[in-house]
Amino acid sequence: MKKERTAVSDPLWKRYMDLVKKEMIPYQWAVLNDDIDIFIEKERDDDFIPNEKSHAMENLRIAAGLSKGEHYGWVFQDSDVYKWLEAAAYSLEYEPDEDLKTIADGVVDLISKAQQPDGYINTYFTIKAPERKYDDLVESHELYCAGHLLEALIAFNRATGSEKAMQIALKLADNIDANFGPEEGKIHAADGHEEVEIGLMKLYHVTGEEKYLKLADYFLTIRDSSPEVYKKQCEPDNGKGFIFNSSCEPQKYNQTHLPVREQETAEGHAVRLVYMCTAMADVAAETGDEQLAAACRKIWKNITEKRMYITGGIGQTVSGEAFTLDYDLPNDTMYCETCASIGLVFFAKRMLRLERKAEYADVMERVLYNTVLSGMALDGKHFFYVNPLEVDPKKGKKDPTKSHVKSVRPQWLGCACCPPNLARLIASIGDHVFTVFDDNTVLVDLFIRSELKFETDSGEVTVKLESDYPKSGRVVLEVRNNSDEPVNLGIRIPSWSEKNRGYVDGAETETETKDGYWYVRILSGTHTAELDICIEPKRWYANTAVSEDIHKVALARGPQVYCVEETDNGKDLHCLSLKESGKLECEWREDLLNGVFVIEAEGVRYSQNPDGNGLYLTEKRQEKTPETIRFVPYHTWGNRGENEMHIWLHETE
Repeated sequence: MKKERTAVSDPLWKRYMDLVKKEMIPYQWAVLNDDIDIFIEKERDDDFIPNEKSHAMENLRIAAGLSKGEHYGWVFQDSDVYKWLEAAAYSLEYEPDEDLKTIADGVVDLISKAQQPDGYINTYFTIKAPERKYDDLVESHELYCAGHLLEALIAFNRATGSEKAMQIALKLADNIDANFGPEEGKIHAADGHEEVEIGLMKLYHVTGEEKYLKLADYFLTIRDSSPEVYKKQCEPDNGKGFIFNSSCEPQKYNQTHLPVREQETAEGHAVRLVYMCTAMADVAAETGDEQLAAACRKIWKNITEKRMYITGGIGQTVSGEAFTLDYDLPNDTMYCETCASIGLVFFAKRMLRLERKAEYADVMERVLYNTVLSGMALDGKHFFYVNPLEVDPKKGKKDPTKSHVKSVRPQWLGCACCPPNLARLIASIGDHVFTVFDDNTVLVDLFIRSELKFETDSGEVTVKLESDYPKSGRVVLEVRNNSDEPVNLGIRIPSWSEKNRGYVDGAETETETKDGYWYVRILSGTHTAELDICIEPKRWYANTAVSEDIHKVALARGPQVYCVEETDNGKDLHCLSLKESGKLECEWREDLLNGVFVIEAEGVRYSQNPDGNGLYLTEKRQEKTPETIRFVPYHTWGNRGENEMHIWLHETE
């Protein structure tokens, strides 16, 4: 894999990266240290959710022997700190900041002090149950936390050159390798929540050490056999996990129901599933394991063709935060966890390394511009755990089956996995713009203004991408090839784009594609390729198998899905209907929601029964009046106070 660096200067994404650096990272640091007076909201109505404080940094101090006290929070509370550290690392790489580096160095020092002499680190078990290390794998999240720590330390080493960070990572990985594996005397099981496999693969890519690749592959391979170990570990605790009283039987919930190479559908907890698939695709690309690759393709196809929302959200039910069945896509009880969307981005990126198909980048783009950005408010200090497609605030408050559906983003969450996960993804968005291969093929996956640099065997190549996408569809790529080797530039043609024009060095040319990419061969010197994509509002319709969206329509402009809000259209959004052949007028509003295109569409409003009486009637007495319906980009909803929201509207002639 070539060493590469991408510097982002995009108007939209630079604003979000600046928001991460200036608002999210300082705010989250204050929350993790319990230095700020905020209301921590439960992500749903469950009594067992800890929401008094974060205590995450204090847990580390206690584990390091620097403070006295008890562990507080989830068993995976450490991962909040690790994701924050990873976000800080990417932010430092984007823009050096000595104050932030000093804080991050202090976190690395604290982690070093909390790490045990043998390399083990987990504050829950160090403080609360030292005798039960690696002894409740179905629930413990020890390896899950370890994976996030590996990712953070590798990112910090890349950004700052910190040898201490790398030594902690190697010591931790070697502890895992000493305790897990096929050899006699080791534990033959994987963590109930996938993640360590991702961290191990990143460590392998950095160090080239085969043992980390083999261990990641082992954890994937052993998943279906893990419940045998889970059962044995649970025997002293009446056959249940001692932390959450979980079942130790094989479950779709944690993807232990089948060998990973035999899994064909997206099952169980959505975040776990896409984290597992991220690692599967990474291992398959590195080893050439066709069985593993085939399983990735099948699961991908099942998600994106039968179990994914139009926004790119995944996870159809609050029960188990899980997938359900094909085409079951309820708009008002869905889950669509922010972390699941982030995981789908990771999965898509690894699939692009496995095979050069634009469908993966299409989905990555859809997720990024919709459910990822909707997971945070425009101020960077309020966050959604769940990203609904339809909201009535009254129902979220009074219907217990919809307690997870919020109409306003909370300041923080009892389970705070999403806020720092958002920070680390947005801060590293440059890593997702291009995919560079050893044969000097460069895929342009996202149209984010940026500059890529990488080395060939004979010199440096720079790819400068100019665009204000998706405000407009004009994308200009200037390639400076200071090597003796040609570069194959693959420019993605979005699957929704029906009209586009291409130019090479100013001359118009055909934009024939291979698997969704238009390839331009760049010889030595400086050359340009330009793509003009027609971005205009479009109507979208769901497969008729999606019962919730029959006779309904959604609007999108380019990669951005749109929605209607009560703020613009009044109450009772379910009474609005879009005219099938009505005009869609688009206007840029610099003064609204940090600058957005607003779509205004011809529609009608169905009135309440004129006399207001009668729940059911034997005659149709509803009246309809013409109405202009205003749509805004979905990712901006919920930033103007508590109100209703819908993506899908009924359609009328």
